[in-house]
Amino acid sequence: MAEQINALGAAAAYQLADVVKTTPQFASITPRWLIRLLDWKALETGVFRLNKVKEGKTPLDVLCSQQGKVGIPEGYVDYELQPREYRMNSISTIINVHTRVSDIYNNPYDQIQEQIRLAIESLKEKQESELINNEDYGLLYNVAQSQRIESRTGYPTPDDLDELIAKVWKEPSFFLAHPRAIAAIGRECTRRGVPPATVNLFGSPFLTWRGIPIIPSNKLFVNGQKEPKGKGGKTNILLIRTGESKQGVIGLFQANLPGEQSRGLSVRFMGIGTNGVGSYLLSLYCSAAILADDAIAMLENVDVGNYYDYQ
Repeated sequence: MAEQINALGAAAAYQLADVVKTTPQFASITPRWLIRLLDWKALETGVFRLNKVKEGKTPLDVLCSQQGKVGIPEGYVDYELQPREYRMNSISTIINVHTRVSDIYNNPYDQIQEQIRLAIESLKEKQESELINNEDYGLLYNVAQSQRIESRTGYPTPDDLDELIAKVWKEPSFFLAHPRAIAAIGRECTRRGVPPATVNLFGSPFLTWRGIPIIPSNKLFVNGQKEPKGKGGKTNILLIRTGESKQGVIGLFQANLPGEQSRGLSVRFMGIGTNGVGSYLLSLYCSAAILADDAIAMLENVDVGNYYDYQ
């Protein structure tokens, strides 16, 4: 008969063991490439006025049609009398942390800092979504009608991408599309024998078309959702020229905020209430402006379903 040996059990030993912990992992965080790729302009007053030349004949045509006494063109370039003004949009939240929690459970990670970090990530995710979908300044709502095209087949084809380039031919910077739309682009290009090349930006690979990177963002919704269910669905694809010097698309942010943590973002301590809860106000001020109509174009109602599922 085997001798029974008494030994320390795993459950008891666990009580003496150190546990290696991570900070809270937030699956909703994305790279937010759009925010990284836009040029940003700081505002001091919270208002940005976009002055434009009156369109019609080009300024050169206007000047050259008015000859002075010595045969030199003369005249002036007229401006729009009611230019659009952009005002800062505020995205805000309040974080509450009981002092008892931060006093007792603050090692190895600072509870307040972790709460603020996660709230900042949420605000920045919302910021990218607003830059695309806000009904006032969002890119989708401000593409000129002349810069909108429909897909030839419903699926995003090389011909469609070329049509976008024809609309934004002055130094286009990048395409912007939902990841599933990018997968559809890859399928269609490969099916036609022209698989997209790749380029490395920020240490990550991106598909390209005609040398222009195709940037993913789940804020360009499919059927109104970031993470749509099923294989089918409709979305939009943008082509953007960015930069003020190129009369492109720019981001706007409020500068010199009290408690400024990063571009347009402030964190302010609001005090501790009688219930022992400390409150922190987080505010992010941003907007976007399309400086010229031809700085952006949109391919509308793109089907992201697998092409071969529809044969």
